[in-house]
Amino acid sequence: MGRFIVLDGLDGSGKGTQAELLRRRLTEEGREVMLISFPHYGTPGAAAVEFYLGGQLGSDPAGTNAYAASTFYAVDRYLSWRTEWGDFLTRPDTVVIANRYTSANAVHQLSKLPREEWDAFLDWLGDFEFDRLGLPRPDLTVYLEMTPAISMRLVSHRSAETGQKKDIHELDPHHLEASYGAAVYAASRWGWHRLPCYAGDEPRAIEDIAGDVYAAVKGIL
Repeated sequence: MGRFIVLDGLDGSGKGTQAELLRRRLTEEGREVMLISFPHYGTPGAAAVEFYLGGQLGSDPAGTNAYAASTFYAVDRYLSWRTEWGDFLTRPDTVVIANRYTSANAVHQLSKLPREEWDAFLDWLGDFEFDRLGLPRPDLTVYLEMTPAISMRLVSHRSAETGQKKDIHELDPHHLEASYGAAVYAASRWGWHRLPCYAGDEPRAIEDIAGDVYAAVKGIL
Protein backbone atom coordinates (compact mmCIF):
# COMPACT_ATOMS: atom_id res chain seq x y z
CA MET A 1 0.00 0.00 0.00
CA GLY A 2 1.26 3.44 -0.91
CA ARG A 3 1.17 6.65 1.10
CA PHE A 4 -1.61 9.19 0.78
CA ILE A 5 -0.84 12.85 1.51
CA VAL A 6 -3.34 15.72 1.43
CA LEU A 7 -2.60 19.43 1.21
CA ASP A 8 -5.50 21.70 2.10
CA GLY A 9 -6.11 25.32 3.04
CA LEU A 10 -8.19 28.37 2.28
CA ASP A 11 -8.48 29.63 -1.28
CA GLY A 12 -5.24 31.34 -2.28
CA SER A 13 -3.14 29.48 0.28
CA GLY A 14 -0.92 27.92 -2.40
CA LYS A 15 -2.19 24.34 -2.31
CA GLY A 16 -1.70 23.71 -6.02
CA THR A 17 1.78 25.21 -6.06
CA GLN A 18 2.93 23.29 -2.99
CA ALA A 19 1.43 20.02 -4.22
CA GLU A 20 3.33 20.32 -7.49
CA LEU A 21 6.59 21.23 -5.75
CA LEU A 22 6.22 18.22 -3.48
CA ARG A 23 5.47 15.96 -6.44
CA ARG A 24 8.63 17.13 -8.21
CA ARG A 25 10.83 16.63 -5.17
CA LEU A 26 9.56 13.13 -4.40
CA THR A 27 9.80 12.16 -8.08
CA GLU A 28 13.42 13.35 -8.14
CA GLU A 29 14.06 10.99 -5.23
CA GLY A 30 12.91 8.11 -7.42
CA ARG A 31 9.43 7.64 -5.98
CA GLU A 32 6.35 6.85 -8.03
CA VAL A 33 4.05 9.81 -7.41
CA MET A 34 0.57 10.74 -8.61
CA LEU A 35 -0.86 14.23 -8.10
CA ILE A 36 -4.63 14.63 -7.95
CA SER A 37 -6.77 17.71 -7.36
CA PHE A 38 -10.30 18.33 -6.19
CA PRO A 39 -12.78 19.39 -7.37
CA HIS A 40 -11.95 17.38 -10.50
CA TYR A 41 -13.21 20.13 -12.79
CA GLY A 42 -14.42 19.20 -16.25
CA THR A 43 -15.37 15.62 -15.37
CA PRO A 44 -18.86 14.15 -14.86
CA GLY A 45 -18.15 13.58 -11.17
CA ALA A 46 -17.64 17.28 -10.55
CA ALA A 47 -20.80 18.46 -12.33
CA ALA A 48 -22.77 19.07 -9.12
CA VAL A 49 -19.81 20.85 -7.53
CA GLU A 50 -19.41 23.14 -10.52
CA PHE A 51 -23.15 23.83 -10.50
CA TYR A 52 -22.94 24.82 -6.82
CA LEU A 53 -19.73 26.87 -7.02
CA GLY A 54 -20.91 28.60 -10.17
CA GLY A 55 -23.86 30.05 -8.31
CA GLN A 56 -26.65 28.12 -10.02
CA LEU A 57 -27.99 27.20 -6.59
CA GLY A 58 -27.63 30.79 -5.42
CA SER A 59 -24.77 33.17 -4.69
CA ASP A 60 -24.85 32.57 -0.92
CA PRO A 61 -22.82 29.45 0.00
CA ALA A 62 -25.03 28.94 3.07
CA GLY A 63 -28.06 28.59 0.79
CA THR A 64 -26.94 25.00 0.12
CA ASN A 65 -26.72 23.27 3.46
CA ALA A 66 -23.51 21.67 4.67
CA TYR A 67 -24.71 18.09 4.26
CA ALA A 68 -26.06 18.55 0.73
CA ALA A 69 -22.95 20.38 -0.51
CA SER A 70 -20.70 17.77 1.11
CA THR A 71 -22.33 15.01 -0.90
CA PHE A 72 -21.50 16.85 -4.14
CA TYR A 73 -17.79 16.83 -3.30
CA ALA A 74 -17.85 13.29 -1.94
CA VAL A 75 -19.28 11.92 -5.21
CA ASP A 76 -16.50 13.68 -7.12
CA ARG A 77 -13.87 12.06 -4.92
CA TYR A 78 -15.49 8.63 -5.08
CA LEU A 79 -15.64 8.49 -8.88
CA SER A 80 -12.07 9.78 -9.18
CA TRP A 81 -10.80 7.21 -6.69
CA ARG A 82 -12.57 4.32 -8.41
CA THR A 83 -11.50 5.23 -11.94
CA GLU A 84 -8.15 7.04 -11.69
CA TRP A 85 -6.00 6.63 -8.59
CA GLY A 86 -7.35 3.91 -6.35
CA ASP A 87 -5.37 1.09 -7.96
CA PHE A 88 -2.21 3.19 -8.01
CA LEU A 89 -2.45 3.74 -4.24
CA THR A 90 -2.67 0.00 -3.58
CA ARG A 91 0.79 -0.54 -5.05
CA PRO A 92 3.71 -0.58 -2.59
CA ASP A 93 6.00 2.45 -2.29
CA THR A 94 3.75 4.78 -4.28
CA VAL A 95 2.69 8.25 -3.15
CA VAL A 96 -0.58 10.00 -3.96
CA ILE A 97 -0.68 13.74 -3.28
CA ALA A 98 -4.12 15.36 -3.18
CA ASN A 99 -4.75 19.06 -3.55
CA ARG A 100 -7.86 19.16 -1.30
CA TYR A 101 -9.82 16.15 -0.07
CA THR A 102 -12.42 15.35 2.60
CA SER A 103 -10.69 18.01 4.68
CA ALA A 104 -12.16 20.67 2.35
CA ASN A 105 -15.66 19.68 3.47
CA ALA A 106 -14.45 19.92 7.05
CA VAL A 107 -13.45 23.52 6.33
CA HIS A 108 -15.94 25.03 3.90
CA GLN A 109 -19.07 23.11 4.91
CA LEU A 110 -18.46 22.86 8.66
CA SER A 111 -18.28 26.66 8.71
CA LYS A 112 -21.95 26.92 7.68
CA LEU A 113 -23.16 25.29 10.88
CA PRO A 114 -23.64 26.61 14.43
CA ARG A 115 -20.69 25.81 16.68
CA GLU A 116 -22.73 23.36 18.76
CA GLU A 117 -23.25 21.19 15.64
CA TRP A 118 -19.61 20.95 14.59
CA ASP A 119 -18.77 17.70 16.36
CA ALA A 120 -21.84 15.95 14.97
CA PHE A 121 -21.01 17.10 11.45
CA LEU A 122 -17.39 15.94 11.64
CA ASP A 123 -18.54 12.56 12.98
CA TRP A 124 -21.03 12.27 10.11
CA LEU A 125 -18.48 13.38 7.50
CA GLY A 126 -15.82 10.89 8.57
CA ASP A 127 -18.36 8.07 8.71
CA PHE A 128 -19.91 9.00 5.34
CA GLU A 129 -16.76 9.40 3.26
CA PHE A 130 -14.35 6.96 4.89
CA ASP A 131 -16.59 4.25 6.34
CA ARG A 132 -19.71 4.25 4.14
CA LEU A 133 -18.19 5.23 0.78
CA GLY A 134 -14.89 3.53 1.59
CA LEU A 135 -12.64 6.39 0.49
CA PRO A 136 -9.06 5.97 1.74
CA ARG A 137 -8.05 7.92 4.82
CA PRO A 138 -5.00 10.15 4.35
CA ASP A 139 -1.77 9.17 6.07
CA LEU A 140 -1.09 12.89 6.53
CA THR A 141 -3.09 16.08 6.02
CA VAL A 142 -1.05 19.28 5.89
CA TYR A 143 -3.17 22.35 6.45
CA LEU A 144 -1.57 25.37 4.78
CA GLU A 145 -2.70 28.04 7.19
CA MET A 146 -3.29 31.48 5.69
CA THR A 147 -5.31 34.27 7.29
CA PRO A 148 -8.59 35.15 5.57
CA ALA A 149 -7.37 38.68 4.81
CA ILE A 150 -4.26 37.43 3.00
CA SER A 151 -6.26 34.69 1.32
CA MET A 152 -8.77 37.16 -0.11
CA ARG A 153 -5.98 39.43 -1.31
CA LEU A 154 -4.18 36.57 -3.07
CA VAL A 155 -7.38 35.30 -4.70
CA SER A 156 -8.15 38.80 -6.01
CA HIS A 157 -4.62 39.11 -7.38
CA ARG A 158 -4.87 35.73 -9.10
CA SER A 159 -8.24 36.61 -10.60
CA ALA A 160 -6.93 39.93 -11.94
CA GLU A 161 -3.82 38.30 -13.44
CA THR A 162 -5.44 35.24 -15.00
CA GLY A 163 -9.02 36.32 -15.57
CA GLN A 164 -10.17 33.33 -13.54
CA LYS A 165 -13.68 33.95 -12.25
CA LYS A 166 -14.12 33.75 -8.49
CA ASP A 167 -16.50 31.09 -7.21
CA ILE A 168 -19.16 31.76 -4.56
CA HIS A 169 -16.79 30.80 -1.72
CA GLU A 170 -14.10 33.20 -2.91
CA LEU A 171 -16.60 36.02 -3.37
CA ASP A 172 -17.88 35.82 0.20
CA PRO A 173 -15.55 37.34 2.86
CA HIS A 174 -17.81 36.07 5.65
CA HIS A 175 -17.56 32.52 4.33
CA LEU A 176 -13.76 32.65 4.27
CA GLU A 177 -13.63 34.11 7.79
CA ALA A 178 -15.94 31.40 9.11
CA SER A 179 -14.02 28.70 7.22
CA TYR A 180 -10.76 29.74 8.86
CA GLY A 181 -12.25 29.18 12.31
CA ALA A 182 -13.72 25.87 11.21
CA ALA A 183 -10.35 24.77 9.81
CA VAL A 184 -8.52 25.48 13.05
CA TYR A 185 -11.09 23.42 14.94
CA ALA A 186 -11.09 20.54 12.45
CA ALA A 187 -7.29 20.47 12.39
CA SER A 188 -7.25 19.90 16.13
CA ARG A 189 -10.08 17.36 16.07
CA TRP A 190 -8.71 15.32 13.16
CA GLY A 191 -4.98 15.68 13.84
CA TRP A 192 -3.89 17.68 10.81
CA HIS A 193 -0.41 19.14 10.59
CA ARG A 194 -0.93 22.92 10.72
CA LEU A 195 1.69 24.80 8.74
CA PRO A 196 1.66 28.63 9.04
CA CYS A 197 2.16 30.11 5.58
CA TYR A 198 2.26 33.76 6.59
CA ALA A 199 4.38 36.12 8.65
CA GLY A 200 2.54 39.17 9.86
CA ASP A 201 0.40 40.49 7.04
CA GLU A 202 2.33 38.81 4.22
CA PRO A 203 2.62 35.27 2.86
CA ARG A 204 5.88 33.45 3.51
CA ALA A 205 8.24 32.63 0.63
CA ILE A 206 7.03 29.72 -1.48
CA GLU A 207 10.38 27.94 -1.15
CA ASP A 208 10.33 28.16 2.66
CA ILE A 209 6.83 26.72 2.83
CA ALA A 210 7.85 23.93 0.43
CA GLY A 211 10.71 23.01 2.73
CA ASP A 212 8.35 22.73 5.70
CA VAL A 213 5.88 20.65 3.69
CA TYR A 214 8.64 18.27 2.65
CA ALA A 215 9.87 17.93 6.23
CA ALA A 216 6.38 16.99 7.41
CA VAL A 217 5.93 14.47 4.62
CA LYS A 218 9.34 12.84 5.14
CA GLY A 219 8.22 11.93 8.63
CA ILE A 220 5.68 9.41 7.28
CA LEU A 221 7.55 8.01 4.25
